[in-house]
Amino acid sequence: MEKAVKTISIGIIALNEENYLPTLLETILQQTYKRKAVEVILVDSLSTDNTKKMMSEFQKQYGDEFLDVKVFDNPNTIQSSGWNVVLNHFTCDAVLRIDAHAELPKNFIEENVNCLNTGEFVCGGPRTNIIDSDSLWKQSLLHVEQSLFGSGFASYRREDTQKKYVKSVFHGAYRREVIETVGLFNEQLVRTEDNEYHYRIQQAGYQIRYMSSIQSYYQTRNSLLKMIVQKYLNGLWIGKTIKICPQCISLFHLIPMVFVLSLIVALLLAVFHLPQVLILIAGLYSLVMMTSAFQSFWRTKNGYDFFIPIGCLAIHIAYGFGTILGIFQRA
Repeated sequence: MEKAVKTISIGIIALNEENYLPTLLETILQQTYKRKAVEVILVDSLSTDNTKKMMSEFQKQYGDEFLDVKVFDNPNTIQSSGWNVVLNHFTCDAVLRIDAHAELPKNFIEENVNCLNTGEFVCGGPRTNIIDSDSLWKQSLLHVEQSLFGSGFASYRREDTQKKYVKSVFHGAYRREVIETVGLFNEQLVRTEDNEYHYRIQQAGYQIRYMSSIQSYYQTRNSLLKMIVQKYLNGLWIGKTIKICPQCISLFHLIPMVFVLSLIVALLLAVFHLPQVLILIAGLYSLVMMTSAFQSFWRTKNGYDFFIPIGCLAIHIAYGFGTILGIFQRA
């Protein structure tokens, strides 16, 4: 039986997150797991807003209530280097990775520790998207993100109730042994560092346990433009990662790229008086997207849900175009 996890470090990396960080820190204060067994590591990526100030204030006000509260700078600003700051400074039996856009239920830390103490080495659970206000428009953006065609097939993106081993989790908890064996994050990668890290974890012989009881929440981008930029950058780094660690990428990651390439080919054929392929692709895509929109509208009676096909098309093209560019750019 593995050594019991008694203390756990929480790592949070933030860049200009003054709007979301207070809510996340408040959910950490509400955790059921005893504070004196929790080390909070806050890493600021050279923010230009009040993020660093908020971290320092949290450290000053609550440092004595936790095992420790540490604040560090991440001069390289990217996520992978920020997580390496955490991994270089955590002192507990395990480390828990939390995104700055997250919100946590009260039992989040406790559920992770309980899972690790069943003999698991890495664990995580579903990450449900939420919105910061209940307007009809933001509800529609949320439905785009929650759609199978919008967010993808990963278990953590859907409320999968199974207990199983998976290839990746979003808010992962890792025993110290795993970190000491696998090492640090690859700082060549900006948005796919977790894909590559989880691949190395599995190559080292560890498994990643998915538990539906380990629930967390993630703030959906609050405008279509921000969502498009997010998907473009995600796609860009999928393309770059293919050249560094192709085994880290699932075929599902490449579907938007295939879709965009199919559209380009179909448009070229249409120019040469062969519009049938374009009509077929557009027809099938429209049928699937409108079916999704009608299903969502039937549940919610939100008229903005008829925007879902446009929203999905925008993020698919952004993601796919980003992947194509990423393949041809340096990583």
